[in-house]
Amino acid sequence: MDSVPCLRVPQCQAQKLRRSLQSKGALDLSLSLVKDSDGTVLLPILASCLSQLELQSFRTTVASDDDFEVVWSKSALQSKKEKGRASSSKLEKVLQELLESHGERWTEELKRDIPRSFQRHGDLVLLGDTCFVLPLWENMDQQLWSTVARGLGAKRLAKIRRISRDGFRSPEVTMLLGAHSWVKHVDNGISYEFDVTKCMFSAGNITEKLRVAGFDCRGETVVDLYAGIGYFTLPYLMHAKASHVHACEWNPNAVEALKKNLEANGVSDRCTIHQGDNRQLQLCGVADRVNLGLIPSSEDGWSVACRLLRRATGGVLHIHQNVTSPVQHSTAGDAPQKVSGKKADREVWQAWAEDTAKHFASLLKDFTGTQWTTNIQHIEHVKSYAPHVHHVVLDLECRPS
Repeated sequence: MDSVPCLRVPQCQAQKLRRSLQSKGALDLSLSLVKDSDGTVLLPILASCLSQLELQSFRTTVASDDDFEVVWSKSALQSKKEKGRASSSKLEKVLQELLESHGERWTEELKRDIPRSFQRHGDLVLLGDTCFVLPLWENMDQQLWSTVARGLGAKRLAKIRRISRDGFRSPEVTMLLGAHSWVKHVDNGISYEFDVTKCMFSAGNITEKLRVAGFDCRGETVVDLYAGIGYFTLPYLMHAKASHVHACEWNPNAVEALKKNLEANGVSDRCTIHQGDNRQLQLCGVADRVNLGLIPSSEDGWSVACRLLRRATGGVLHIHQNVTSPVQHSTAGDAPQKVSGKKADREVWQAWAEDTAKHFASLLKDFTGTQWTTNIQHIEHVKSYAPHVHHVVLDLECRPS
């Protein structure tokens, strides 16, 4: 591949600048962004748009004095399709060799039974439950998993079947290859360690973690009501520079990982862990900011959040929710067709946000006996959770009147 122009940016600003480039039509969507060896991120730019880029406007976009530069990269970038094909073709090749050594023939049915997507956590690859289900694979025993690991460039393999209904959203994961199940995942300079058989890690929340990292929380006390292994607790401490974070978590396995991660990242002295049901939390009136990072809904924690805000000054709530957009029907043509669009989705999100703001104003009045003003600062779309279901975050400012 010939060298292509890229914008080199700090990792904590990468997602915001990627969106900015995409909105200007300057991002090369056929190429993958990559982390460089110095910790920066390379965003591929369309050569035709290069002359129109104004670096100062990007600094304004992210309110940052960081240096951005245009560089030319040759080996670092790879097309998204090529990346997927390379991994898939190598796996196919080694599996075909394995089957031939057992006197078996490679078929289209077997090809459809190998994984097309998976999660990678360091040297461990986590497979889904829809691959390697044909009876033929059972004859390969442990040799199969050694071969799959070699094909995917991994040392350990595991398979996730479902998320259990134990109240902790614990994954049902079986180790297929490897002596232990602890993994290390690095996002935005933050190290997360956890046991894949006991804790979840949502890569889909990376944009929200990067957004939190961009907050200025100096001098603030933050309460993270659903801390998990530190998904948001750590960005608040390490990048947003919160003075102190109270991290609430009731899953003992997640608490074990959270303690480990706070120590590993050198911020344990600025965090207090509260293990157990956050509805029983004894804190009151201490928070400048409360993170309610639970989906499909954090509503069980809304009253707790109201109790946590400072009585005199209030604060900001970050309320996560899965919001369902109603399916609209078009009568064009011979039969009704389901239609949806970004504008319709955003209208639904706005309506939910307005209802939520009113609800919090009422909760705060009931709790304090005084009037409160709630203001919608921002609605962030995190990811599509399911058809017509979107994970969004409402930034709600709450102040005593």
